[in-house]
Amino acid sequence: MVAGVFSWVTNLTELLGDWASNRWFLAVIFTIALLDSVVPIVPGETSVIIGGVAVATGEAPYGLGWVIAAGALGAFIGDNLAYLIGRRFAGLFERRAARKEAFGRRLLWAEQQIATRGGPLLITARFIPGGRTIITTASGVTRQRWLWFARWALIAGVVWATYAAGLARIVGAPFRDNHTAAFWAAFGAALSVTIAIEVVRHLRMRRKVRRLEETDSWDEQAAPGRL
Repeated sequence: MVAGVFSWVTNLTELLGDWASNRWFLAVIFTIALLDSVVPIVPGETSVIIGGVAVATGEAPYGLGWVIAAGALGAFIGDNLAYLIGRRFAGLFERRAARKEAFGRRLLWAEQQIATRGGPLLITARFIPGGRTIITTASGVTRQRWLWFARWALIAGVVWATYAAGLARIVGAPFRDNHTAAFWAAFGAALSVTIAIEVVRHLRMRRKVRRLEETDSWDEQAAPGRL
């Protein structure tokens, strides 16, 4: 099964790599980035990375700035679409949260994160697979102000696209004569950074939970002495 998935991914990346030598591939990057914001299984980073690799290997008839612009614009519009879906179907999401405990926990977590961390969360979430869709949709469900959301969504899209395309350009440059090797090197680097972000986020969350538990325990022990 793993071999089949790897083969499918390889075939997909090779196809996109062939397309990347055409100027219309920028429209592909835009479309995939847009869909990735709504449907998390769509390979948004992959298309941007392939565009960056095409620039690095000299196969692209466009510059790195165009790759970043296409990815950022697609991400921005996709994030706004996810926000509007959340806003339009807020009642449906709430009813599902009441029926599905796991979904309810995720939605509650998103609402709490938006309340405590605000705009910077939209930037961080864009680097977490699936996280971006949860946060952008939850922003609509919780009826956050659109102007506030749009401003941060634009910043998040630009940062995300610049990171993916720029990393691909830098890492892929040494493999100028081997597009496949350039892609896997860039993809591996991007994946490593994403994993590192997740590990750091997980460790910080564990420390925060531990501090809260220690605080609650101290309050319980100190309570009798205050009576």
